[in-house]
This record gives sequence, structure tokens and C-alpha cells, in this order.
Amino acid sequence: MSPASRYTYLGPEGTFTEAALRTLPEAATRELVPAVSVQAALDAVRTGEAAAALVPIENSMEGGITATLDELSAGTPLMIYHEVLLPIVFALLTRPGTGLADVKTVTGHPAAQVQVRRWLAEHLPDAQWESAASNADGARLVAEGRHDAAFAGEFAAPTYGLDPLATGIHDAVNAETRFVLVGRPARPVAPTGADKTSAVFWLGEDHPGALLELLQEYAVRGVNLIRIESRPTGEGIGRYCFSVDCEGHITDRRVGEALMGLKRICPQVRFLGSYPRADRVGPQQRKGTTDEEFIAAADWLGRALDGRA
Repeated sequence: MSPASRYTYLGPEGTFTEAALRTLPEAATRELVPAVSVQAALDAVRTGEAAAALVPIENSMEGGITATLDELSAGTPLMIYHEVLLPIVFALLTRPGTGLADVKTVTGHPAAQVQVRRWLAEHLPDAQWESAASNADGARLVAEGRHDAAFAGEFAAPTYGLDPLATGIHDAVNAETRFVLVGRPARPVAPTGADKTSAVFWLGEDHPGALLELLQEYAVRGVNLIRIESRPTGEGIGRYCFSVDCEGHITDRRVGEALMGLKRICPQVRFLGSYPRADRVGPQQRKGTTDEEFIAAADWLGRALDGRA
């Protein structure tokens, strides 16, 4: 297939990222190509080798995925067009014939360890943990005989010829990971009424209340923030940018004006996209923040300037 019909994702085969990608209807008609890292997946989009990439950006146990946040805030700009929420439940995958008493070493992605710690302490208190590049890569290492068991999605078992020794493993009920489909910049997808807008902004002069001044650009327009995380810019200690998700679409007057306000006072603002929310939750709108009220206020100002107010 041509690059225009190719999607890449954080691999290898059998990752939760692949499972999330396959929930998108268009995935059935695309060539799905695993990448060795978030950077490699996004670089394939930047160079035109793929039309889009699906990468994890946030999980309910540890917050933002720093590799993704940093890649989206640096380098050639990219844009988010879709998000996927995937419940995360692990299985303990082993080679056929392995019993629980045979498991002396276990592996998986470091983020998996956080989510199965209590289960490990109860069922395999003496097993040694060794981190892998991904949960699917851990399954590959087990298949090669380098570890006894791996925590991964149960769906990865057939790919690597393993058996699920235990299933339904999770320390936190309702744990989930958020993934985003990223492509090259273009016009944002049309608003649905239940949208999210992502952006990154940089502080200018550091002074008391500097961050508060930036957040007020959202607050005074009634824009609800869903997520805000600081990330170092690499320019020295104390130099940060802020990755933000808010309710609404850039075509909403309140959201567009908030971004304009940030652009006026920040040395740099990067728009990452407006796209449908996976949970389909509509925005909170206080009195005075609807598009109709913004339009009415602009009309009043126009009449005032014409001497008709």
C-alpha cells in the first residue's frame, strides 16, 4: 500500500496501542505498521512514510506519557485528529506447560508494573521483575525463553505462542489508557458538540502569577481545562512549557479567543488539534460563554462604535 493508506503505531505487534488502533473503523482498510518507539511512529508521519500514527498520551494510573508529550511539543508540528480510550486489563502470559510455581522471573513495560504490583505481591511475591520495552516485547522475550512470564494483553498470547496463565489482572478497577491518532497539520475535523482541544504554550517572563495569567485566558471565557501538565523545555532549570487539554473546539468562540489570548502573551503557542472526545461528554458552559452570547456582545460593540448602542 502507499504511505497515504499506512498507519503506524507503537509496537511491536500485540501491544495495547495496536488493540486501540484496531478499534478505529478506518484501521480495517489501512496497512498497520508497528514502530519501535513513539518517536519513530511520529517521525514516520513527519517524513510522509505514514498518513497517521496512534500513540499513547495518558493513562489513569501515572498521568501523561512523557515521550508523547515531548514529541508533540517539539520538532515539526503535528496534529491530533482522534482519541481512543482503552480499558487496560493484563494477563500473565507463559510458555505452554508453565505453572504458577514455575514462574521465577516476570517482565513487562514499567507502566504495567505499577498496575499489577499488588497482584504480584499476593501471587508471585518472590518473582524477579525485569522491565521490557513494551508489554508485547515482554511476551516476545518469554517466547524466546528469556523470562518465565510476561504481563501483557491477553490478545497478545496467540501472536507469540503463549498461554494466559492468569487473566483479568489489575490493581485499579477501571484503569484505562488514552491514545491519540496524529497526522500532519490540516484543517481540524468538524465540531461535534463533544470535543476537546489540545495545545502547548510556553511561559515568557517568569514572575509571580505568570502561570495564573495564562490560565485566566481560559477561565475568564468559561473554558474548562481537562488536563494540564508541565514539561521541561531543555533550555535550563526552571524553563517549562505546558501541555493543556480543554473542553470545546477551536471554532467555538470561547476556545478560539482563549487561544488568541495565549498567543498575545506567550512567546510560543502550538495548536495540537480539536477532535471528538472519546467519552462523548459535552462541555460545561456557564452563562455568558455560549457562541450566541459572544456574537451578541460583538454585535453590541459594533453598534456602540456606530453610535447605535
